[in-house]
Amino acid sequence: MKILSIQSAVAYGHVGNSAAVFPLQRIGVEVLPVYTVNFSNHTGYGAWRGPLIDPNDVREVITGIEERGVFGEIDAVLSGYQGGEGIGDVIIDAVARVKAANPEAVYACDPVMGNAKSGCFVAPAIPVLLREKVVPAADIITPNQFELGFLTDTEPDTLESTLASVDLAMAMGPRTVLVTSVERPDREEGTIEMLVADPNGAWIVQTPRLPMKANGSGDVTAALFTAHYVETGDAKTALERTASSVFDLLAATLESGARELQLVEAQEFYANPRMQFTARQVR
Repeated sequence: MKILSIQSAVAYGHVGNSAAVFPLQRIGVEVLPVYTVNFSNHTGYGAWRGPLIDPNDVREVITGIEERGVFGEIDAVLSGYQGGEGIGDVIIDAVARVKAANPEAVYACDPVMGNAKSGCFVAPAIPVLLREKVVPAADIITPNQFELGFLTDTEPDTLESTLASVDLAMAMGPRTVLVTSVERPDREEGTIEMLVADPNGAWIVQTPRLPMKANGSGDVTAALFTAHYVETGDAKTALERTASSVFDLLAATLESGARELQLVEAQEFYANPRMQFTARQVR
């Protein structure tokens, strides 16, 4: 499998491509990483150095890859945090060119905008760009519950309202929606859930909620789910594999006491997920 991953990169720590590439490689995926920023560290530290990469430069890198004749071999295009407005057009153009070379290729978009606790943390134009142009071009989207609500102008909280919001998101264009954090009031205390829906149904998986915040965990989730889903075509299996791997990655990070994901230390959990969680069909 080959995935063209257009995301940010950091030298220290693990977010964007610096979170997504190694787990994908560890499960046997050939990754073509294209960077949209090249920062010293993620912005959650409050200070960082390095450039936002000009959209024209990102386009040039993608064109250079195209000139190697590999677009026909790419199975998926993956995108995450979009630092500036111009990058969305570059990604959409790349998706169109990949799909022209390989009509079976899919576009997986992680529509990074924010979360329920901190609200939107991207430039004001980005959510509009995502909602109006990027998400309609996607086959798979991986929003958290807050981002799902923003995309669909709803406030999902219960299972029923989350499924309704997922249906609205699918009506925008994507065939598959993975909601990476479902927090419903009637769930078991100390748990968190992920939900996936595609034309074959909808499934939810519940895991213990770990007392931590880990930048980059959403990037790992989107990457692993995309690869497992493209490989198997089975949303339930992809959800279970992803939940298993990401939970163990987070547990290892919590145990270490480190602020950054223990991405390398947890590598066996990607290659051989324990499959300790079973997804339940809800539709």
